[in-house]
Amino acid sequence: MGYIPVLLLSFFISLGFSFFIIPRILVISFKKHLFDIPNERKVHQGIVPRLGGVSFFPAIIFTLSLMVGLNRIYGDDLFPSLIVVSDTAVLSFGLSSLLLLYLTGITDDLIGVRYRQKFIVQILCAGLLVCSGLWLNNLYGIFGIYELPDWVGIPFTIFIIVFITNAINLIDGIDGLASGLSGIALLFFAVLFVYQREWLYAALAIITLGTIIPFFYYNVFGNPKRGRKIFMGDTGSLTIGLILSILAIRFSMYDESILHQIPDAIVIAFSVLITPVFDVVRVILHRMRFKKNIFSPDKNHIHHKFLALGFSHQTAMVIILLISSGFAAMNLLLLTHVNITVLLILDILIWTLMQLYLTHQIQK
Repeated sequence: MGYIPVLLLSFFISLGFSFFIIPRILVISFKKHLFDIPNERKVHQGIVPRLGGVSFFPAIIFTLSLMVGLNRIYGDDLFPSLIVVSDTAVLSFGLSSLLLLYLTGITDDLIGVRYRQKFIVQILCAGLLVCSGLWLNNLYGIFGIYELPDWVGIPFTIFIIVFITNAINLIDGIDGLASGLSGIALLFFAVLFVYQREWLYAALAIITLGTIIPFFYYNVFGNPKRGRKIFMGDTGSLTIGLILSILAIRFSMYDESILHQIPDAIVIAFSVLITPVFDVVRVILHRMRFKKNIFSPDKNHIHHKFLALGFSHQTAMVIILLISSGFAAMNLLLLTHVNITVLLILDILIWTLMQLYLTHQIQK
């Protein structure tokens, strides 16, 4: 059996595990009255459980562990190992970070956690990942900057990890949006890492994708009146955010040992994350402009704008997913023809003009 069949098997195992466990989470949530209660800043109605993300980390651990076990039993000829020696540090520290963030998310979903405490945990998790050797060491010419020294790259990487993790958390405002954006990014990364033959990261991407597809189904198409609808909660969004951070940073790292290193990899890696990242930057600038606490919740995210224009939740979700895919496709097409700095400025310009247009339409 080759690597691709093993990856596909991993995908279907995580998919099946998630489909098995989410209905059980729904039953427990209703028996214990663990609901996401509507308030003035939330857009849903009715009582809906918010522990869908509880299934993510166990499904990922179960599938990865099973693949490792099958390799040890049957050998590389039947079940090729997805983990090489150079990956063990990242795997160990990465799983430790995911566990810390997973437990923090569960605590927040059940009883609440102050944002300062969550930031401390996120910084600790980012520090663990950096200790494993995972950090941005090259900007590939953005603003004329190429190789980064460790004293710059390491703190910059910690900032990026915390930022992306929170960006996925904050974009989780309407049904299917965070899981849809994450699903597109995970599929994208799975293909890229298969091309580079980095099987551990390809497996992490494809297993996580298999894990969130059942959640997407229950979140978008589940009937709340029948108790079949569920939200991701901080447990899920923080877990997915950290995984996407790991994948984006690893793909962006310049490593001569990689057989198929892609030029300007940093642009490709972050293109699929433009929507959540740019949205958070815009919201923070908006709050600073009006002298509000940047951590205070509001209804100024991109999905709130589409809802204000009269779009349904599902229509708004689909439009935003298309916008995200459009940015990724545009960057891929222009990468070999446009300077990397110019391309970044073009992304910012298009995003800004789009936001101005949406605001103008809302005001009309």
